[in-house]
Amino acid sequence: MPNFPAVSRRTLITAAAASGAVLSISRHASAAEAVEMQLGWIGGGNQLGEIVAQQLGYYGEEGLDLKIIPGGPSNDGIAGVASGRSAVGQVSSSPSLMLAASQDLPIKCFAVSAQKHPYAFFSLPKNPVHKPADFRGKKVGIQATGVVLLRALLKKNDIDPKDVQIVTIGSEMMPIMTGQVDVVTGWLTNTTALKVLGPDVVALRLWDAGVQLYANPYYAMPETIETKTALLARFLRASARGWGYAYANRDQAVALLVKTYPNLVAADERAAANIMLDHAFDASTKASGYGTMDPAVWQAQIDLYAGLGQFTKRVPKLDEVMSLAVLKATSGNRPQIG
Repeated sequence: MPNFPAVSRRTLITAAAASGAVLSISRHASAAEAVEMQLGWIGGGNQLGEIVAQQLGYYGEEGLDLKIIPGGPSNDGIAGVASGRSAVGQVSSSPSLMLAASQDLPIKCFAVSAQKHPYAFFSLPKNPVHKPADFRGKKVGIQATGVVLLRALLKKNDIDPKDVQIVTIGSEMMPIMTGQVDVVTGWLTNTTALKVLGPDVVALRLWDAGVQLYANPYYAMPETIETKTALLARFLRASARGWGYAYANRDQAVALLVKTYPNLVAADERAAANIMLDHAFDASTKASGYGTMDPAVWQAQIDLYAGLGQFTKRVPKLDEVMSLAVLKATSGNRPQIG
């Protein structure tokens, strides 16, 4: 069962004074501390737990008024956090934070939302890629920003890059349907786009191919982590509660998500929620709670990217990339599910 923090006496008094409405705490700026969470993308299913925590008043119970700031294709959000404009940020993949740290940008990861990255390579049953060795002789359609992930996979599995033909494509799946490529890439959670590949599509996760990255890591300035640990702990406790609720109440959680983002397709988000929750909670979170991370996994990522020559300025040190301070401050107060 999720292990949630107890509601404080102060919170109950505040809620009672507001006629029993917990959300009223976040409605009054004077009663809550404003916190911005800068995304590296447009908000959606990756924020399922945060949206739940917003809608159910969990941030308000922690004395926070959370505002989620969208990013986009040309805005990964890191500059906004590194400049101090937003207290918290979240990017899609952990390498972004390693690369930023290597360029001396003042940001550091303090928790991760997805324990295993849902990025995958998709192929059709008539020409499947079940394992890394199957990439030999294949045409792989991939976005320009994802080429390094394919290079990492090939390096990790001792496959000569000359044995694989890379074709730069967008996010659409049509190239594999028309035979232009044998493999396409994307997130397993992108259920809307993956529909065209059919129910028998073959998926090989990057994680299972030996490249173990984290997805949706939370980050802040090192100074914020050091001097405002309690603030980040309140944020993480509320977020973790939201994700724990989503795990146990998936239909209700998706309803709250679609209410917040009406452009989303409820049925697709419901299917995606199962996948994301399976990636957010595993044996690690059962032992240490939502948001946990392993320094050894981070070090392996740094070493892999260093071997690929991705750090053009310098190779970052582990303690420049991640901090366990906020996780330690919330130990026992994050849902232990797996």
